[in-house]
Amino acid sequence: MHQDPDVNEVAGALRVSIGLLRRRLRQALPEGELTMPQTSALARLDRGGPATSAGLARLEQISPQSMGATLGALEARGLVERGSDPADGRRAVLSLTEAGRQALRNRRNAGTEQLARALSAGFTQPELRQLMAAAPLIERLAESI
Repeated sequence: MHQDPDVNEVAGALRVSIGLLRRRLRQALPEGELTMPQTSALARLDRGGPATSAGLARLEQISPQSMGATLGALEARGLVERGSDPADGRRAVLSLTEAGRQALRNRRNAGTEQLARALSAGFTQPELRQLMAAAPLIERLAESI
């Protein structure tokens, strides 16, 4: 008889395995590459369009000060630009520059290539199918947190 998995066991196993995957991907970054918070901020701007620093901080669930520092570093590198909010000229909105889009593409491609090398070196076709089937579930889980 097959027993259904305990939700807490699944949550613990996912937390450990996803955490390890994130750490390994982060450790392999070349010097001067985008940090995880910078990558996340660029990805939010890419998906959602221009936003305020406070709005991005809320979405990322970090302090406005941390988001300000992240965006300041991105702006200094020319990856985001500041403009006035069309709805309220007193507020600043940040948007992705073409250089920011390219940096995000490069970051995504590097991570994808790293994962592809690991997958091709040590996983069978049935395992690859299982991982492919799990990917949308993991994404849905991330979006529901």
